[in-house]
Amino acid sequence: MNEHAERFTSLRPLLFTIAYEILGSATESDDVLQDSYLRWAEVDLDTVRDTKSYLAQLVTRQSLNALRAGARRREDYVGPWLPEPLLLTEGDASSDVVLAESVSMAMLVVLETLGPDERAVFVLREVFGFDYDEIAGAVGKSTAAVRQIAHRAREHVHARRKRFEPDTAKSAEVTTQFLTAAATGDLDALLPLLSPNVTWTADSDGKASAARRPVIGADRVGRLVLGLMRGASTAPGARVELAICNNAPAIVLYLDDSLEAVITIEVADGKISHFYAMRNPDKLVSVNVRRTISR
Repeated sequence: MNEHAERFTSLRPLLFTIAYEILGSATESDDVLQDSYLRWAEVDLDTVRDTKSYLAQLVTRQSLNALRAGARRREDYVGPWLPEPLLLTEGDASSDVVLAESVSMAMLVVLETLGPDERAVFVLREVFGFDYDEIAGAVGKSTAAVRQIAHRAREHVHARRKRFEPDTAKSAEVTTQFLTAAATGDLDALLPLLSPNVTWTADSDGKASAARRPVIGADRVGRLVLGLMRGASTAPGARVELAICNNAPAIVLYLDDSLEAVITIEVADGKISHFYAMRNPDKLVSVNVRRTISR
C-alpha cells in the first residue's frame, strides 16, 4: 500500500461519515469516496500540510456536487424521502453522544431541510469541529460567510431537533416489549409503548407498498404496525430480525432471501416516538454492509 492509500484508508471512517451526513445515502457516499480517492491519488503529498483537513475538504466538495446533482431526483420523489439505513459495526458510536445523535434518522431528516451549504457547514462545524477557515475552503465561501451560515443552520436545526442522550438499554427494552406485543396482536399492550403523537414515516418512492404520507397517533400507528406484523407472520418465507441501524434498534423484514424493509425505531422518554420504514428497494441494496463511522 502506497502512502496515498495509507493516509486515505486511515481516515476512511471519518470521510465516510462526513459524506453520509451530507448526503444521507451510504451508496452515494461510497461513490464520493471512490471519486475523492482518485483525485487524492494525483496530489503531490509534499504540498499537503494537514491530511485530515485536506481530505475532509475534498470529500465535502465532492459530496456537495453529488447533493446538487441529485436535487432534481429528490424533487420528483414519490412520498417522503428518508436517509438510507446504516447498519453499524456493533457498539459503533454508542459511547460518542454527538456522533450517535448526528447519524440518527431524526437528525438526518432535519438536515434534509437545510440547503446544501448549510448542511455541509453544520456537519463540519457542529459534528466534526472543523475551524471556520477549513470549512470555508470546503464550501468555497469566505470565513465570515461561513460563520453566518453556521449560526443560521444551528438555529434551524436546534429549533427542530433538541439534543438528547440516547439510552441504548432503554431503547432495546422498549423494542423487545413492542415486538412481543406486536407478535401477539395485542393492541392494548402495544399502545402504552407508543407516544401519543408517535409517527410512522415510510419511504418507497412508489416502488413498494407503503403509506405515502406520515401516519400520526398511537391508535392509528398501532393498528398499522399490527397489520404489518400480522402479514409478516403469515406470509410464506417471511422472517423478522433485529439489528442496530443509525445507532437505534431496527426491525429487518425478509421474504425468503429478499430484504423487504428496514424499520428504525426512535425511543424518547421511554416510549416509541417514531418509526422510519424504508421500503424503497434501491435504498436497501447495501443495507447489509456493516459500516464503521468516526469523527
